Amino acid sequence: MSFNTFGQLFRFTTWGESHGPALGVVVDGCPPGIPISAEAIQRDLDRRKPGQSRFTTQRREDDQVRILSGTFEDERDGLLKTTGTPIALEIANTDQRSKDYSEIKDKYRPGHADFTYHQKYGIRDYKGSGRASARETAARVAAGAVARLVIPNVTIRASLVQVGPHRINYANFDWNQVDQNPFFCADPVAAQGWEHYLDTIRKDGNSVGAVIEVVAEGVPPGWGAPIYGKLSADLASAMMSINAVKGVEIGEGMAAAALTGTENADEMRAGNAGPAFKSNHAGGILGGISNGDPIVVRFAVKPTSSIITPRQTVTTRNQDTEVITKGRHDPCVGIRAVPIGEAMMACVLADHYLRHRGQTGREGGYGFG
Repeated sequence: MSFNTFGQLFRFTTWGESHGPALGVVVDGCPPGIPISAEAIQRDLDRRKPGQSRFTTQRREDDQVRILSGTFEDERDGLLKTTGTPIALEIANTDQRSKDYSEIKDKYRPGHADFTYHQKYGIRDYKGSGRASARETAARVAAGAVARLVIPNVTIRASLVQVGPHRINYANFDWNQVDQNPFFCADPVAAQGWEHYLDTIRKDGNSVGAVIEVVAEGVPPGWGAPIYGKLSADLASAMMSINAVKGVEIGEGMAAAALTGTENADEMRAGNAGPAFKSNHAGGILGGISNGDPIVVRFAVKPTSSIITPRQTVTTRNQDTEVITKGRHDPCVGIRAVPIGEAMMACVLADHYLRHRGQTGREGGYGFG
């Protein structure tokens, strides 16, 4: 078992390495007849690709996607549509610089997966870290773009809400600001302050972590299942599977432990379309099942492990040494994790939509009346 596949009914398998000729994804379980185009997928890939600001790695990749299978041009309207068979997507690697890693081929980077991958497989791709590289997430974003087509009535957005110790002010939160700054941040004031902070971190040869908030609106009540099929559990698994993620919370998350029952419980009142919640401490999920409120997930990304500041480590022969990682790396890898979080949210929701429809024959909950 290689564990490169995620999902149950909407499934995707990523393939390829950071410094290989290409990487990609095979999406299986997408319903037939859905209009699709390379352009629709490219929009999401363009948001994730490297080299778009001085705050991300300067590796230059166009991340142009090719649709290799699973589509057919509908003669009735001329649109390219899914056929219900596996959709293969390919993204070429064009700007690898493997020589940057030659000095660390026998050294483990502290905080990185070098040591554990070597222990697991007995072989380690030191050139860009292979499958342990954040480069793999381009394939996930492509899969997420397909997933969005399966659930077109659901809006999925994300924002960087913390860089290092510096958090946004939710009073300034404006979704329209996310694509107006290099941080995908909904608080323009915080984004402006992060520029100087990250410039200092980068010049010091260091890195910092970040927190990303992902919100899905338009999810009807009823998606998810009790016990072992919880929507919340699959979302946590999806976000934790992203490289460098060390923590996930839904709704109030860890802060719920400090609340009382009267503070945490989302009170309900009768609404025109059924019960309405007066607050959303639950993050849109109760008992592992969506309740109709926005689904709110946050995940924490650790600081980039590849830094030019010397760190104590050992060699593959268990000898003490120091390591400096040269090359092009993100001072805050959490910046480009924003579209990745959106993609994983989309994949989980598409999967649960198909599972719910398959089990109940409905798009959402029973409703009232």
